[in-house]
Amino acid sequence: VKALPIDLIWKKRVIRSKIVREGWMNDNGLSNVMELIKRQRWENLFKKRLLVHVDAVKEFYAKMTVVHLKKKDVIKLSLKGIGIEFDHERLATILGVPGRNGICEYIKEVWEESKYTKPLEITRRFVNDEALTAARRVKSDEMRPFQRFIHFLVMKNVIPRFGKRDTSSFMDLTYMDHLMARRIVNLPRVMMRHMSYVISMKDHESLYGDWLTLVFEAFGVPLVIKKGEEPKKYDFFEDTFLTMCKLTRENGIWWIGSGENRRRDEDVNAPEEDAEEEEERNKDDFDWEAVIDEATVEGESGSGEKFYDAEEEAQGSPDLHDEIPAEAPPSSAQQKDKGIAGVDPSGPTGREAEFLKFQAEFERKRANQFHDDLEKAKAENARLLALLHQAQTKSNH
Repeated sequence: VKALPIDLIWKKRVIRSKIVREGWMNDNGLSNVMELIKRQRWENLFKKRLLVHVDAVKEFYAKMTVVHLKKKDVIKLSLKGIGIEFDHERLATILGVPGRNGICEYIKEVWEESKYTKPLEITRRFVNDEALTAARRVKSDEMRPFQRFIHFLVMKNVIPRFGKRDTSSFMDLTYMDHLMARRIVNLPRVMMRHMSYVISMKDHESLYGDWLTLVFEAFGVPLVIKKGEEPKKYDFFEDTFLTMCKLTRENGIWWIGSGENRRRDEDVNAPEEDAEEEEERNKDDFDWEAVIDEATVEGESGSGEKFYDAEEEAQGSPDLHDEIPAEAPPSSAQQKDKGIAGVDPSGPTGREAEFLKFQAEFERKRANQFHDDLEKAKAENARLLALLHQAQTKSNH
């Protein structure tokens, strides 16, 4: 995918994920949502209150390049003189979430059927109409309360975007279904695919602003704390979240809408897990997760890319519920040995050179703007002094 010009990427807004407070979720009858988050082992990441380093995030997206290898993608760039390179497994370690296995479909305009993705069945579930004859996007007003919560979670934390919340995309519905069916989702790989896509689209913002702070810290990128980077009240899954979902809760009962259109709905429970799937999973948790090797993602060529590698499994791999060890930031020598992208001693090339050119022009324009603003301020100050002098002269006379 061809990235946008750097000046357009720099203009994008930086958005952060929503922060989950387990106590508030449980107190408001959303413990089932927390259970689904814990099923994925995302709870620690979703609870983190991280700063968003806006300039660093903008530079990250402006300079990132994606290398497409046979079985994985790698993101590379040099940020503030520090080389950064990671694939989905390294990103998983940095974020503290599972990342070796799991579903990582990336769906845009064509919603195709696969082993776990049945478009018509999914649409029927979220429209709550078994008579529906064709798959389609679903409006939030058609969803039950629990489904709305999951939609908001997916839209803000899994495949985030800024804009309309009242209609779900095909990808929203797919991942809502995966989460509610308790299938393991490979969040780091989904993130990387989403990041690779948004740098080519004008109408998508710069995503995962807070989680990228963990990436910057892992690689030792120098960060400057600026005012306004702390999370605000609306960055939490709290009362404003319920308002956005058009939901109210009274005496343990959920109400949808407001005024004359308000209707009662008590269905806040997660759907039961498929009995056959549950029985199979309980035999051996890891083997059940490995079944997801048949989930594919479509590239520009239209060919599916197999995610799970049976040969890698034969060599041994960590259980999804093992502790993920912390990884220390690599030293400069390690970066050089591992071939991590950095500043080429012979001089910057490619995206790095393009960014340096943009940065120089940006600083020049900012300096000119500062000079113009200063001259305007001086002129305004002189005008006010002249008026004051005139007023004093008239007063003396």
